[in-house]
Amino acid sequence: MDMDAIARAQQRIEDAAAGRTDPAAFDAALGRARSAVESLAATTARFEAGLPAAIEDGLRQHFRPSARHLAEVRGLTNQVIRRLERMEGDLLAERHARVDDLALLVDLIASGWRSVESCVRSVEERLVKLEEGLTRDGAVVYSLEDRQAG
Repeated sequence: MDMDAIARAQQRIEDAAAGRTDPAAFDAALGRARSAVESLAATTARFEAGLPAAIEDGLRQHFRPSARHLAEVRGLTNQVIRRLERMEGDLLAERHARVDDLALLVDLIASGWRSVESCVRSVEERLVKLEEGLTRDGAVVYSLEDRQAG
């Protein structure tokens, strides 16, 4: 296993974890949007207050059905906004969970390879000791590398 590949994978996971959205920034943006909507409502109220009563009555009679439709559209829009906010939060939480799962998986694979490398070193050390003992006793030891090269 290439240790550079493990290091690159861990760096990518750290970069992805660093890209998480700051909840305070999200709340601040949401607050700004709400204040803008409230400002728009206040401006509309001032505009309505400034119309002459005769024009207001005529507009009410003419646009009464439209006002109901507009109220429905406003309600549906608010519902869509709430659902989108909930979906965004769910998707963000899911993404962070997957990044955390990936980090755990990379750590497990890396530790497994370290364990395998340790076992291989241990087996190699034992083989070297056996070969040394056999050559000390006068036996001829042939290595596979020598046979394959020859």
